[in-house]
Amino acid sequence: MSGGRDVARTALLLGEAGSGKTALLEAAAEYARQVGTRVLLSRGCEVEAEQSFAGLHQLVRPLLPEAGALPAHQREAVEAAFGIAAATQPHDPAPLRIGVLNLLAGAARRRPLLLIVDDVQHFDRDSRDVLGFVTRRLSGEAVTVLIAARGQTPPAGLVPDLPLVPLAPLDPAAAARLLDAQPHPPAGRARIDLLAQAAGNPLAIIELARAHRAGEPLPGSPGAGRNLSGEPSGGGLPQTLRIQEMFAARLRALPPATRRLVLYAAAASEYESLETIMAAAGAVGGLDGWAPAEEAGLVRIAEGRIAFRHPLMRAAAYHAATAHQRQRAHADLAAVLGDDPARRAWHLAAACLGQDESVAAALEDTAELALRRGGFFAAARALERAAECSPEPVDRARRYTKALRAAGDAGDPCWVAELYTKVTALTEDRELLADAAVGAGLSLSLFGRQRQGFAVLTSVLKPRPPESGGTVLALASALQAVAFQSGLPEFRRPIAALLAHVGAGESDPAAVAVRAAALAGAEPVRAPELLRSLRRPGVPQAAPGMPEITRLQAIGATAWYADESDVCVEVFRRTYTLLAAYGSMGPAAPSLAAMGAALIDTGRWAEADEHLETVATLAAVHKLRHLEIDAEALRVTLRALRGEPAAMPQDPAWTAVALEENRATHARLLRAAGTAAAAAGDFDTAFRHLRPLFGESSAGRASDKIGEHRANGARSVRGEGGQAREPLHYFLAHRAIADLAAAAQRTGRQEEAAAVLRNVREAAGPRPTTRMTLLMHHAAALIGDLKDAEHHFRLATVNPAGDQWPLARAQARLHYAQWLRRRRRPLDARPLLATALETFVRLGAAGLAGEARGELRASGAALSPATADPLSELTAQQRQIVRLAAQGLRNREIAEQLMLSVRTISSHLYNVYPKLGVSSRHQLRALFDDL
Repeated sequence: MSGGRDVARTALLLGEAGSGKTALLEAAAEYARQVGTRVLLSRGCEVEAEQSFAGLHQLVRPLLPEAGALPAHQREAVEAAFGIAAATQPHDPAPLRIGVLNLLAGAARRRPLLLIVDDVQHFDRDSRDVLGFVTRRLSGEAVTVLIAARGQTPPAGLVPDLPLVPLAPLDPAAAARLLDAQPHPPAGRARIDLLAQAAGNPLAIIELARAHRAGEPLPGSPGAGRNLSGEPSGGGLPQTLRIQEMFAARLRALPPATRRLVLYAAAASEYESLETIMAAAGAVGGLDGWAPAEEAGLVRIAEGRIAFRHPLMRAAAYHAATAHQRQRAHADLAAVLGDDPARRAWHLAAACLGQDESVAAALEDTAELALRRGGFFAAARALERAAECSPEPVDRARRYTKALRAAGDAGDPCWVAELYTKVTALTEDRELLADAAVGAGLSLSLFGRQRQGFAVLTSVLKPRPPESGGTVLALASALQAVAFQSGLPEFRRPIAALLAHVGAGESDPAAVAVRAAALAGAEPVRAPELLRSLRRPGVPQAAPGMPEITRLQAIGATAWYADESDVCVEVFRRTYTLLAAYGSMGPAAPSLAAMGAALIDTGRWAEADEHLETVATLAAVHKLRHLEIDAEALRVTLRALRGEPAAMPQDPAWTAVALEENRATHARLLRAAGTAAAAAGDFDTAFRHLRPLFGESSAGRASDKIGEHRANGARSVRGEGGQAREPLHYFLAHRAIADLAAAAQRTGRQEEAAAVLRNVREAAGPRPTTRMTLLMHHAAALIGDLKDAEHHFRLATVNPAGDQWPLARAQARLHYAQWLRRRRRPLDARPLLATALETFVRLGAAGLAGEARGELRASGAALSPATADPLSELTAQQRQIVRLAAQGLRNREIAEQLMLSVRTISSHLYNVYPKLGVSSRHQLRALFDDL
């Protein structure tokens, strides 16, 4: 703030009430004071909006003692404007404006100055005129001006071309973090409801969290995609005196007829039309009744819909009415919705004071309709409310169980846990309890509680498994998810025996695929054979909808275990596209980290960025702690491969899951730390991170954060006498064998790594996958007998199937070329180095590309000069995409602007990065002189 004087430092923050403008201004003021800048503050006040120079007086009052140094006519103008002295002549704006300008400029010459003006829309017009005048002329002084205004357009009277900083609603991940920062934030459905209702508005998040903490329920939600069942928006919003006080004056000022209309709008679903609301309220004629609410800035009407201008306004309008008025509003809305049974059912439920089977049945029908339309959350909410309205305990338990399944599909494990507690308290029916245990076990797994999840799932297997084959299959699939995340061998053992209860002759395509995926996860050596059986010609698809999604999800998982990475990516893409139509990635949660790793392994790094951002958001919103850590570990890995700074975050959140029962997460953390260390050239640290993946050795342990976490997990992989008995994770660890070998070869630990390689070969079995075969050859070439090195290098680099893992293939070629060059065979090394360099550049692996260039120069090869203008090689559409990406737009935003698919945008960026010589999005801006 005290930088040079040649650039105007002025900005206008725009945003709705509660968007964080004042908080940002306060943070700026605090920082300015810390660096020695003088801060002058002013805040517009609605009651002073008609008092001339009231806002300006707040701003310059600390400087008024210095007004004596001004020329007489300027001093007199300033004192007269602020009532310090009587006016002796008619008001002339020029001396006042220049006098205020000189006061500010003089203060700035003595000490840098920060002017902060909040709520400038409430400034009186005279103050705004002077503020606009001085702002235009302060660019040459050590003055920074920050102005904030409510709304989306600048108020009149300010500089017309002020740099604008619009404060959009918080994105879902940021909103979730703000909610978590509140005292005792809600969990489960209440958490998701609150986030949906707040719509990213910081003040709404804080106020609604405070309301929930005070014990006020949040039974409903107005969020997009959640009212497909017709749930009314207003019924779930909490009542607080603070919320009502914020808008009470504007509500009380409305005519009674308008207040009635606003109440009916607050009680209605956001999907209900203006015509429906007016019919329910008994309004006749035109829109005159709404005019006072529009003029007061409470609502806006467009295209036959009504919307509240602030999330808290809906809550205030709804709870400002009496309970009887609210009940009447819902009953009236139900009466006019005879052609819409879903929304009618919800309004009947909102008007229902006790238990009513007819309402419960209507809500259950609504849930079925919501599922057919693709609304997991809406279905779960309808079923939960149906259970609450059910007079009979048996019906209540059945509906809670159905709600639990839907909540699991919605991706909300905390809500599932709440519903599971209700089911177990209501029934001893073994089939219902087994059905509920599937969702509860998976939810506990997503929370990182693998042992508890395993205990819940196995508790319903005694004294015998459930009779339903579908339930047994679901239990086996859930057990496999827990077993993979835990990495504990005892969790995998029951799966094959349990699947024996579901015959291999099962004809349902989805069931066949789920059975294969569960077996593949329990015994990965069987995965290739199982995948071939699922992909043989003539295998039928499942029924459209969730059955087909389930089948594809299972095929993708089986491909993951079979090391068919391209197939895995292709199938998961199709799965996620179908799930997106359902508005939830909940069913995909166990596969999201696998998809991220597969995208990195297959060189689709731009798509991996997009995917991992989505995963991180989902994990933050639903508090899926181990998934959040998995996503960040993969991001660290990707940054390290690109040659960017990739330090592991030092955050208490990394200890939020017990790594001894979440070995998959532990393995990803160690792999990320090892990759980052290797990229930084610290191969000793890389080895110390990677070595525990294969069982703890007798060598010293890393002393950093990952090493601390490692201690607990290491105890469970050591046999008697401290000898390695099994890898940290039965599947993930083996895929790092080439990385371990490379670090071992650089640090003289070949003998120790060779012992590990022998164990990996034994675990891979007599028919390892192509990927494992290539990795083991690569490792053997680096740490095996020298006489066999070239044989293994060739086997690691010539198989065409290895091209689906371009980074691993290029690294093997680089290591082979380095081996050749050190044996004075530079001519043999050059083609390998050139091919490896091309791959590294295409992927954006800047560090490895630099290493390959250095080796190529050392081999005597001449490098081609760089293209003068890399953008000239792109098509017009590619240049447009790159420009938008350089401006900071995300792939989805670019796709919407250019009317293309997100996948097309990702593909273009993936292809142009190598041509531009960049490895990440933030480097694109440097390619344009006008950005």
